[in-house]
Amino acid sequence: MSNQPVETVGASSDKAKVALAICAVIAGVVGFYFLSDKSTVVRAAALVAGLLVAVAVAWTSQPGRDFLGFAKESIREAKKVVWPTRKEAMQITAVVFGFVLVMAIFLWGTDKILEIVLYDLILGWKN
Repeated sequence: MSNQPVETVGASSDKAKVALAICAVIAGVVGFYFLSDKSTVVRAAALVAGLLVAVAVAWTSQPGRDFLGFAKESIREAKKVVWPTRKEAMQITAVVFGFVLVMAIFLWGTDKILEIVLYDLILGWKN
């Protein structure tokens, strides 16, 4: 276990920074739609500017730094994944398709058997 101290001193300022970052994202999206009569480049610039301001503000808060650390750790873990070769992926896909086909035939057969038993033998309704 780690013995990291718990800090609660800057919690309200961090909450304010996160709220400000959310407001910046919303402002960027609203600006994108508000500028609908302008060119696409101007609209995209408004959206990107809002997102950049949000990232800059969030990065200065503790939750933002924690998220950045989480993202870096996720990338590091994703690099450790052993991906299957093309041949292995094709074999696994073939097994899945085969299983789906077998299940489809089984369920179709079960449905037909129940149809015959219920309608023809029990109820006496001939199709």
